[in-house]
Parts: sequence; C-alpha cells; structure tokens
Amino acid sequence: MRLLLSRRAGPWAFLLLSAIVGAVALLAPRGDLPPSYHHFADQRVLLGIPHFGDVASNVVYLIVGLWGLVFLSGESRLGQFVDARERWPYFLVFFGLLLTALGSAYYHLAPDNDRLVWDRIPMTIVFMPLVAGLIAERVAVKAGLWLLPVLIAVGVGSVIQWHLSVQRGAGDLRFFGAVQLYAVLALLVVMLLPPLYTRGSDLLVVAGLYVLAKICELADRQIFSVGHIVSGHTLKHLASGLAGYWILRMLRKRQPIPA
Repeated sequence: MRLLLSRRAGPWAFLLLSAIVGAVALLAPRGDLPPSYHHFADQRVLLGIPHFGDVASNVVYLIVGLWGLVFLSGESRLGQFVDARERWPYFLVFFGLLLTALGSAYYHLAPDNDRLVWDRIPMTIVFMPLVAGLIAERVAVKAGLWLLPVLIAVGVGSVIQWHLSVQRGAGDLRFFGAVQLYAVLALLVVMLLPPLYTRGSDLLVVAGLYVLAKICELADRQIFSVGHIVSGHTLKHLASGLAGYWILRMLRKRQPIPA
C-alpha cells in the first residue's frame, strides 16, 4: 500500500478523524438498544449453564488474553520492540480481552442492561489501548503513552454515559457507537503512516474480523435458524476473539524495519 502521510502528519490525521467521528455522533439521531436486544437466538441450556453457546464461546477471549500476557511478559520479547515502552498498550489490550471473557460470560448468563455494562467496559479496554499502541508506533511513543489513559477514559466513559442515559429513560448509544467506529477507522488511518515494523497488513485482517463480528451479531437469529447449530452472537465472539489472536500473531511474527 502506498503511503500517503508522513509521520509528522500523523497527529493531524488522528485529530481530524476524532473531529469527524465526533461530529457524526452529535448529528446522528439519538438511539438505544431495541427492546429485544437481550433476547438472543440461542436459549439452550447445557451442563446447567443457560445460553451455553454465548457463555462458553467467551473462552476464546480468555485463552487469547492469557496467551498475550504471557507472551509480552517474556524478557526475550523485548527485542521485538524498538522501544520497550511500546509493550504497555498491548498489555492492556490482552488484559482487556481477559476482562471481556469474564464480563461477557457474566452478562450472557442473565442478559440485561445492568450486566451489559460489565460486558462493554472491558471491550473499550481492548479497543482504545490498541489505538494508543498504534499511535506510539507510527507517530511517537510519548504521544501514544500520553493518550493511553485518555483514550481508556473516553471508552469507559462512553459506556457509563449510555448506562446513565438509560436510567434517565432516554438511552443514548451515540457516544459508545462513536468509540467503536473510531477504533476501526484508526486501524485504517495508521495504514497510511510509515510503519516501524513488518506485518502492518495484519491490521486490515483485524479490522475485517471485527466487521465480520458485527455482521454476525446483527444476523444472530438468521444464522441460528440454519440448522440451529450455532448462533450469530456466538460466531461474533469467535470472530472478535480471532481478531485478538491476529493482533498477538502480528506481534509474534513482525520485525523492525531498518531505518
């Protein structure tokens, strides 16, 4: 892919993306989850566990999260990072996957709005540190580390804002939706910036798997109606878990590009 931006232009690209996504969120009509959202297609009970498919599929997040943390903890992995500080956002990415496994399983045991908060907060702890990690690599390490707590606060705040709006009787998902959109578009923006490592195209796979996960989520009942084997929401967990694995795979295989 031909690079269109210099490293120096990186901050402006992310600021422009933030402004565009923020404007879209503000101009979009207020919307909330449909009343049927928590009624997932696969209601089967297995081994005494309700909604077994949607609960058990969270093991993918657990495995990838633990695997990633173990990988990053190895001292031998320091050589795979030009600056050792670049590891910190990825530690939070995989820790977020671990929390997602717990939060999502908790939610799917008895789905409702209150439990959904504990499903979505960990998701933002995956999205936003990944963006910070990419900024650290393709713009500046200091910028990425400075933005790391800011981006996490924005992500977590979007979930809290939604929950408070629901309690007021006027659920508003625009802020949380903007966070998800920003994370996906940020993966595409970094592809226009000079890479520090090989395997940059893996980010396109990660973005594609996330989009696939969203499609499966929306087609939950339609997918389950085909043989009643697996639901779309279960496939969503598997696809997004695979996206997490692909991030780990990228880190394991990539090499610094000589200046």
